[in-house]
Order: sequence, then C-alpha cells, then structure tokens
Amino acid sequence: MSTVAWITARGLFGRRRVLLLLPLPILLIGLALLCRAYDVNPAEWGTPVLVGLGLAVVLPVITLIVGTGVLGSEVDDGTIVHILTKPLPRRDIILAKLGVAIGVSAVTSAVPLFVAGMLADSARLGLGLAVAAVVGACAYSAFFLLLSLLTRRPVLLGLVYILVWEGLLGRFVSGTRVLSIEQYVITIADKIAPTAILDAKVSVPVSIVMAALFIVGCAVYAIDRLRSFSMAGETS
Repeated sequence: MSTVAWITARGLFGRRRVLLLLPLPILLIGLALLCRAYDVNPAEWGTPVLVGLGLAVVLPVITLIVGTGVLGSEVDDGTIVHILTKPLPRRDIILAKLGVAIGVSAVTSAVPLFVAGMLADSARLGLGLAVAAVVGACAYSAFFLLLSLLTRRPVLLGLVYILVWEGLLGRFVSGTRVLSIEQYVITIADKIAPTAILDAKVSVPVSIVMAALFIVGCAVYAIDRLRSFSMAGETS
C-alpha cells in the first residue's frame, strides 16, 4: 500500500494540476493580512473571508482538484490497468490513494485557514478552522474520489455539488444542509471556537455522524466500484 501511496504522491506533484493548489491559499492569507494591516474590524471581513472564501471555496476546490486527480486521471488515460494487474487488494489501492488525497488536501487547506483564523481573532479560532478543515478534507476526498470512479466528469459534478448544492441550495433550503459537508465543517469549527464569525446551522451530533458516513460510505463504495473494473480499465 505504501508503494501505491508513493506513486500516487509522485504522480500528483508531477502534474501541472498541483500548481492549481497554490493561488487560493495565497489569496486567503493575502486578504486576511490586508484586512489586518488596515485595521479592518474582523466582524466585517471575518465571515466573507474565512467562511465565504476559506471554508466554502478554498477547502472544497482544493480537495476536488486533489481527490479527482489521485485516481481519475489513471481511469481516463487507461493506466489504471497497470494498477489492476498488481496482486494488491482493491481495498489497499483505494485507501492508499484516499490517504494521499486527504493528506495533501488537509495540509494545503488547514494551514492557510489556521493563519487566517489567527489574523481574524485568535489562535483558538485558527485551530478550530484547521481541525474542521481536516475533517472536511477527509469527507470531501472520499466523495470526490468516488466520483472519479463513477463518471468521466468528476470535476464538473464536483463543482455542481460545491456551487449549486452547498453554495446555493445549502444557504436557502434548510433541508439540503444535512447533506452539506461545508455545514459540518462550519459546525465543528464553531464548536471548537465559538464566535459570531461562524454561523452553524447543523447540530454537532449530525455533523459528526454525517461526516463519518460520508467518509466510510464513499470509501466502501469506491472499493466496491474498483472491484468492478476489468483489465481493460472499464467496468465489467
């Protein structure tokens, strides 16, 4: 499994898509620094920057890029065949790739969120945002990895989920929030560091249980889906 993880990480960082991971975190920290430098009241910029940009855009988009990249490109170009010919359990392949996706996504999103949280309020808020980002990275990664096995347009469907389901419906239709990873992340961060900047709309128990269901459910389904792939790289 460690070999698969190493090959996945090397392939991910060897592609141009890794360059797409840098602009959003830099923008997040840059905006927070700019607001802090001009002594703008955190109550005015905290929510749009930390939640509107950090949790609603930086975290899911970074995880979408990484989560669909660790396996989706191999399915598209047919190199998945080389992995399938190895005497490795499908479970080990999925878990290794999911681990890489979670690790890269968590670090790339949690670090800038921690810095921005410190600039906005305190180290406690930064820690809350970082912990919530790690949980979100786990759930998003499992979901987007599964999408890369279900469709040839995982990025498009992932964007629909982020922009339409979470960004539009999640804000205006209360019933959709129970299936919104963004809402789980906000709730967890608010639980660790209660603040007016964060407006939790889902309870803590629901957030924890649903996040766990996303992670475990999507991972199990992805393993089962990979088992259905034939040596030709298509589902049997």
